[in-house]
Amino acid sequence: MRKVLIITFLFFVQISFAQNKADIARWESTAKKVNIVRDKWGIPHIFGKTDADCVFGLLYAQCEDDFQRVEMNYITMLGRTSEVKGEEHIYEDLLVKMVIDSAASVEDYNRSPEWMKKLLNAFADGVNYFLYTHPQIKPALLKEFKPWYPLTYTDGSISAIQTSNLTAKDIKNFYADISSDLSHIKQRDNEQLIGSNGFAIAPSKSISGNSMLYINPHVTFYFRPEVHMISEEGLNTYGAVTWGQFFVYQGFNEHCGWMHTSSEADVADLYEETIIKNKDGIFYKYDNSLKSVSIQAVEIKYKTTTGIAKKEFKIYSTHHGPVMAKEDEKWISMQSNNRSLNGLIQSWSRTKAKTFSEFKSTMDLRENVSNNTVYADDQGNIAYWHGNFMPKRDIRFDWNDKVDGSTSATDWKGLHTVDETVHLYNPSNGWLQNCNSNPFTAAGPGVISKKKYPTYMAPDAENFRGINAVRVLSNTGKLDINGLIKAGYDTYLTAFDILLPSLFSSTRTQIADNIKPDIMKAIQILNEWDRRSAANSVATTIAILWAERVLPYLMRNNKGDIDLTLELSRLLKEMPDNEKINFLNEVLKKLKADFGTWEVKWGDINRFQRIENKLTPHYDDAQPSIPSPFASSMWGSLPSYNSRTFDNTKKRYGYGGNSFICAVEFGKKIKAKSLLAGGESGDVNSKHFKDQAEMYTSGQFKDVLFYKEDILKYTEEQYHPGEKRK
Repeated sequence: MRKVLIITFLFFVQISFAQNKADIARWESTAKKVNIVRDKWGIPHIFGKTDADCVFGLLYAQCEDDFQRVEMNYITMLGRTSEVKGEEHIYEDLLVKMVIDSAASVEDYNRSPEWMKKLLNAFADGVNYFLYTHPQIKPALLKEFKPWYPLTYTDGSISAIQTSNLTAKDIKNFYADISSDLSHIKQRDNEQLIGSNGFAIAPSKSISGNSMLYINPHVTFYFRPEVHMISEEGLNTYGAVTWGQFFVYQGFNEHCGWMHTSSEADVADLYEETIIKNKDGIFYKYDNSLKSVSIQAVEIKYKTTTGIAKKEFKIYSTHHGPVMAKEDEKWISMQSNNRSLNGLIQSWSRTKAKTFSEFKSTMDLRENVSNNTVYADDQGNIAYWHGNFMPKRDIRFDWNDKVDGSTSATDWKGLHTVDETVHLYNPSNGWLQNCNSNPFTAAGPGVISKKKYPTYMAPDAENFRGINAVRVLSNTGKLDINGLIKAGYDTYLTAFDILLPSLFSSTRTQIADNIKPDIMKAIQILNEWDRRSAANSVATTIAILWAERVLPYLMRNNKGDIDLTLELSRLLKEMPDNEKINFLNEVLKKLKADFGTWEVKWGDINRFQRIENKLTPHYDDAQPSIPSPFASSMWGSLPSYNSRTFDNTKKRYGYGGNSFICAVEFGKKIKAKSLLAGGESGDVNSKHFKDQAEMYTSGQFKDVLFYKEDILKYTEEQYHPGEKRK
């Protein structure tokens, strides 16, 4: 018997070894067909014979630049974070497993068209070849990447699972049999301050007569690198990828460009299920009958001080989707569409679209769940689509809230066609914009009629950034690429057009004599301010620190989502004048305690610092940093810069906002300029770790090297994957 076991063991070792040899031979063969050219900024330009070769090289290059971020994105989307970070992340993993079905991802891989399967295989081969050639890199968890991994997030946005605002706490409460307060559902989280700006400029508003596109995603810093892919199969696309993606998420090719902004279009719905438990099982009411609740066993592994432990759950589901929460006696299920094979096909296909018609055909796949799209091309077309995947619903129901799951009347009725969704092509004013705001001001107020569309298509509120974008684009004349960048970098803080008059009027309140001089001087400084954030501005410091105290006060009793652009004046009128003054006094006292004076310039406390590459960065007042003139998009700033103090700091440090920024002009030849937050490389020892930091804080763009002759002119190094670099 022992002899049989030994023979069996050796048999499997031989199979594994043979398989490994075959893998290595395949990797090395592909690597010879891939050329990675790093330009003077460290940007990888991937040249390959086939599209799949480019995918192989792209993933290899991404892993060179920041393997930990590539790996962590997939750990997250596989629902395995707790295996790395511990038990406190179990319910985050459970949430992911409920809405991202890995088994379905494997099935989608197996039924993929042959061309897509080649890309998926190349994705896995590129990462695995990197790990094979870099044995010093120790993965946190994923020692071998599988070709189906990209099918876990397919429309490009890793945050797609947050479509309903359900949280890990809601999941935990349900599975611990605790009723939740779900008043936060459908409420936008202003603390995240995420989003993006996208502008499209038509030939009529362009000095050159060419259309232009402004690409400005707002994400956590270092969330997306800048890349370029060129194959002999017609691929030539440039832009930003989320770490680990094999397609350009926001960018352009020789003929057209696309920019995604986060959408509030309703793509996920919550159903109140009436549950009946009896001796035969668990059921839910549906059209005067009972249907069985599905039960699936799920195991979550998690890291402990002694090793890996596991916890088992039973996931309950109705035909609407998984049960996520409980409110009173109702179970709350969620219907959504967080991944699909067609979603990945759509994401890849748009990168190769050559005409407006071809791009619209990719939109007709209707699998982009979380994004709006701003578009421009070399034929002079500009376009905007608000959302893409859009279920048809019975408009008698309030889809902004939970709906009754016991009737088929609330079931989705298929999908709206793209022409039925909110969209606009080639407006006469010559420009389009979206800043995560409502779509009805995309080309200025009144161009798109709100009455034509059901409310669930565009529940998005206006925001101060959107107001500023409309103001800027309406008031500028014809633009060149530098003018477009200038428009995108407008630092006017429109929120203070409402906030400051209320503060000024409150000075009529009686104030103690010992604080009145400082307060009145601060009021004078604010009164003279042009309401633009600037590094040398004391007014910017006072205004933002004051507003950061006032806004939570105003919102404390508002549990639902409100349009601040409409409601802020009313809320300020209801706020006692002495509270406005007290908050200002607190700001001045805190500044004086921390810095010896309250007259502190914004750039002295609002800093950009990159001293290490950790997924959760550390900031240190004692370490070098750079002043930043920019402010949060919350206040209307188009160049978004979210900053705050940390436990061990008195100064504020940026952690998100403008990341990859790019302006593109589509003529006979592409003309483009771009900028990254810090630099391309995640290696602290690389000169490209922070070679764009000073440029980032001053808004100084670099020329995009799109054509081979330009790339070679500014080449820093070129190599095949696996070769030793300089």
